[in-house]
Amino acid sequence: MHILTKTIVAGLMACSMAGSAVAQDAAFLASEWEYGPAYDVEGEVEIWNTAKQKILNGEHIIGGTVRSPDSRIYCSMAESGAWDFMWVEMQHDQTGWESLAAMYRECPDAAAVPGVRIAETTEREIQHALDAGAMVLVVPTIDTAEEAEEAVKWTMFPPVGRHSAGGGQFSNFYADVPGGYRATFNDNIVLILMIETLEGVENVEEIAAVEGVDALFIASGDLGNFSGYQQGDAEYEELVDRIFAAAEANGKPVCGPLDWRTSREGYSCFQGPNDLGLVANGSRSAREASEPQ
Repeated sequence: MHILTKTIVAGLMACSMAGSAVAQDAAFLASEWEYGPAYDVEGEVEIWNTAKQKILNGEHIIGGTVRSPDSRIYCSMAESGAWDFMWVEMQHDQTGWESLAAMYRECPDAAAVPGVRIAETTEREIQHALDAGAMVLVVPTIDTAEEAEEAVKWTMFPPVGRHSAGGGQFSNFYADVPGGYRATFNDNIVLILMIETLEGVENVEEIAAVEGVDALFIASGDLGNFSGYQQGDAEYEELVDRIFAAAEANGKPVCGPLDWRTSREGYSCFQGPNDLGLVANGSRSAREASEPQ
């Protein structure tokens, strides 16, 4: 075959293949895809996340806050029986992903469910946290329903969201959960969104209505930071009341700092004190207890 002929034939074949690809692309619409049965669970999905079960039961849950990257401190708190879940602080502290993974890995059978407050709603933040083994995810500074939907999207596996099924040490912790981790994850994860800004309060009704969100957290400190008022001020309390009402209207629990457990009614999930504060308070208490009467 002449070189020119070969060139023409190759060109025709390329055009044919390109046309075929275009035709196939035009015929395929992801939005019309019917999700398959690979991750169906027979009967009712079992809730194996104890923090999620308590939320569903209307019980209180309290997270112990960890600021130190030391896994021994994390495990000391997680195994103490004092906390329902652990709140590893990665928004305001410098704890890295390797440290977080090491904490969870050090005591995988601890009574407290592994949890973390990440910094933002990006795929990388959420995927890293979940692949490390977190089953309580706290996302700060949610200002709009779109941001809430973004958090849900990267948290939930398909068909609800776009959580990738890549590798992670979670498989070492949850290999034997009833129904399988992948098939039951969406029903067991706890997703808590924090309302902290005036924009968040403005849009809180739409945020609270987003499916997949388990609870709204009223960020007591930053609510004052962004509003210029303090707890007890009428203006501050108006913001709190608006967030609370939106969550309640959408059947979502409301979270706050631990001291609100006794000072305010209707709250059911809380952030407990952090490890550094507990060490300081414990040190003082030990000294005071040893003083002669």
